[in-house]
Amino acid sequence: MSRWTTFCCVAMFLMSGCSEPAETPPTGEILYLRHCASCHGLGGGGDGPVAASLSRSPADLTALSERNGGRFDEAGIMQIIDGRREVVEHGTREMPVWGELFERELEGERHGSYVAMLHVRSLTDYLRSLQRAPRE
Repeated sequence: MSRWTTFCCVAMFLMSGCSEPAETPPTGEILYLRHCASCHGLGGGGDGPVAASLSRSPADLTALSERNGGRFDEAGIMQIIDGRREVVEHGTREMPVWGELFERELEGERHGSYVAMLHVRSLTDYLRSLQRAPRE
């Protein structure tokens, strides 16, 4: 790395107002365990410890692709998580609107809205990893 590049990097760091590196954001798995597993279960099958107390059974999140013709609807899943899309067939929404909750948790923090969006993205990526293989 040239001296000029090093100088620019250091200058940008100092001008950003950061005195220490940013905290590493939680992974999709951590967010899932923290916010979703109590209803949807550790493996995403809809069998979490709170599931029996809900008026509607939580979705089996391992079958999202299967129910969508074998395709994981990334944009649609993100919209359901962050509250931009309601699932009318489910009736009233019992699931929290995580996008709003993430934004409230990060209120006042630098780039809080962006980090909230990254949380939704991370959760969506984790849900993709839970999809069961298509049945033959």
